[in-house]
Amino acid sequence: MSIDRAQVDAALAAIADPNTGRPFAAAKNFRNIKVDGATVSVDVVLGYPATRQFDALRALVAGALAAVPGVAAANVQVSQDIAAHTVQRGVKLLPNVKNIVAVASGKGGVGKSTTAVNLALALASEGASVGILDADIYGPSLPMMLGITGRPESPDGQSMHPMTGYGMQANSIGFLIEQDNPMVWRGPMATSALEQLLRQTTWHELDYLIVDMPPGTGDIQLTLSQRVPVTGAVIVTTPQDIALLDAKKGLKMFEKVGIPILGIVENMATHICSQCGHEEHIFGSGGGERMAKEYGVDVLGSLPLDIAIREQTDSGKPTVVAEPDGRVAEIYRTIARKVAIHIADRARDMSSKFPTIVVQNT
Repeated sequence: MSIDRAQVDAALAAIADPNTGRPFAAAKNFRNIKVDGATVSVDVVLGYPATRQFDALRALVAGALAAVPGVAAANVQVSQDIAAHTVQRGVKLLPNVKNIVAVASGKGGVGKSTTAVNLALALASEGASVGILDADIYGPSLPMMLGITGRPESPDGQSMHPMTGYGMQANSIGFLIEQDNPMVWRGPMATSALEQLLRQTTWHELDYLIVDMPPGTGDIQLTLSQRVPVTGAVIVTTPQDIALLDAKKGLKMFEKVGIPILGIVENMATHICSQCGHEEHIFGSGGGERMAKEYGVDVLGSLPLDIAIREQTDSGKPTVVAEPDGRVAEIYRTIARKVAIHIADRARDMSSKFPTIVVQNT
């Protein structure tokens, strides 16, 4: 019995991506569809990292093809192709960095750095090439959180190689100073130092660079938002009204400089008792959802106030690597997947595709 190619196409068109809810075919995720005798072959190419789900996605597509009359075997290959996407107008992409994600908060103490580190590790655990930059010049925490010691190597006295931790590239002013040495700098000095960290680090072929922004909306944050090519921003807040008030200011700052908001992470949404496991909303509830609805953005996820998260991060082994199969690590991976999907939905950066035009007088 010969296979009707139209039936194959119809079967593929009916398959929705469980992560986006949209048909794979409409998103042009299917490539190289071939019918050879009783075997159908197809490649599924995702625009976001999801290696932990490859087997499930392969089974989903193969199952749909197996239901087509005449199909005896389905050869399904799943892969991911992460592209560079557009940034603010007039700002050029960094060499070897496809997408930069700023993780920000309106105020300190809401768990922004913990969220940034676990977000980066979650993206890496799904097969992406990831780097993280500690942009908090006054309070760098990345070395401690990743358990990295030592100083970056500088082969030429100008550039520096990133440090590595858990298979991820990283850099921070904390690698260059003594741990208890305060950075008593005015805004322009701090901004200049941060730009040097960003541009003079020899990042190696990154799909995503996560930037852990300083808290607040001052001169440093505004300058960086205007000069650094940012694909999108993630706002971290807690359910408290005062934290939400400051988070809204951070969100509006990114909007003013043309940086899209990828979503909101509500941290410390519930408290989990370490003795009995009872869970309660000690900081209030629903604040993140109300803010997201007000500004037309998504809540990427809600994280509990759990003593294990603090203990793991302080020990240099964040939750995503300390308990990769735990509930909290799965929340971080879900947040990371949503961030990557929002980026994949944005227009691609085509500046590298255009030829350089040179006008000469003859």
